[in-house]
Amino acid sequence: MADVAAPVRIAIVGTGNIARSHAKAIAASPAGAAGAAGAAALVAAMDVEQSRLDPFCAEFGIPAGYRDLTSLLSQARPDLVHICTPPAAHYPVALECLRTGVSVLTEKPPTISLREFDDLVAAESAGRRRRGSGSGSGGDGPPWFATVFQHRFGAAQRHLKELASSGALGRPLLAICHTTWFRDQAYFDVPWRGRWDTEGGGPTMGHGIHQMDMLLDILGDWSGVSAIARTQARTMATEDLSLAHVTFTNGAVASVVNSVLSPREESYLRFDFERATVEVTHLYGYTDDDWRITPAPGVDEAEVTAAWKHAGDAGEAGGRTGHAAQVAEVLAALRAGRRPPVAPPEARRTMALIAGIYAAAATRRPVTPADLAPGSAFYTEMNGGHQEW
Repeated sequence: MADVAAPVRIAIVGTGNIARSHAKAIAASPAGAAGAAGAAALVAAMDVEQSRLDPFCAEFGIPAGYRDLTSLLSQARPDLVHICTPPAAHYPVALECLRTGVSVLTEKPPTISLREFDDLVAAESAGRRRRGSGSGSGGDGPPWFATVFQHRFGAAQRHLKELASSGALGRPLLAICHTTWFRDQAYFDVPWRGRWDTEGGGPTMGHGIHQMDMLLDILGDWSGVSAIARTQARTMATEDLSLAHVTFTNGAVASVVNSVLSPREESYLRFDFERATVEVTHLYGYTDDDWRITPAPGVDEAEVTAAWKHAGDAGEAGGRTGHAAQVAEVLAALRAGRRPPVAPPEARRTMALIAGIYAAAATRRPVTPADLAPGSAFYTEMNGGHQEW
């Protein structure tokens, strides 16, 4: 990491649509304000297409553009790289960065297989050991590997997690996690979309991942999953819908639906606790107003409602969730010399659930996390080598 008096040097790899959200979030963060103490400096960008790279650099005032990662890392010398490429490129870009000693914040999905994910965790650990051997730090500092799951950082999600963890809502009993979106055939006619080798899956991997991450953020470790997945209406190699029943180690159960065939689009999560139901309905980002709490009959309604309203200042209270809150926390963590969110164990839990859904659907039997260990076909590839959905 750079000296504490110096700015965090950031590069963005991939300059498509999602990269704009990252650049804006960096500029909007407290550390990204011009002239701010310990500011973040967006020093470089990279894209294989010059026609995308040049306008992006011009729009965001980025001083250097590169066509290859090795040159960017050696010449721009960033402290942090934001990976905004199509999914299959996340792994090789992150691996080279971590091996060079550069921290990574990658878009979802972080990799397209559990094997790739674990390779990055190993590269991160090796990079810290190399750093520690020369600095006396014990290898506890960067490089770090973090994944973008921005919906964890809204005020209501954070407050619900606090209430659930404290037991204020009672035991979690039942949850619903539905990502019912719509993508037409033209969307999947883009060459890298709807393919196992480039996206790692269909809506289960690329669309519902955010809602499933929110589900796991509240309910914790999952213990088993049964599922179906099929290609119902689109011409594509992956599934266009999946339905799953998930059990959790705390005894809760959840229904999970992922679809790109739903004309009325919606992202919906519902958590039924002993003392209340908590729900959120949104599409691509929520505000505090999108959440509802319903006390259980016989429960002190005023007490439950008051607990819910006491959300404090966590996350993007009042605003729509986006990249800004997580990017601000990542930069604050780097400035403080600590691991940025979302850490690998949390991201891997979400990735493992996705692999579990695919495995359960392909094998037509219940799957546990142990079934996804190294040696499993679904550890190496999300589809486990199966071609028909």
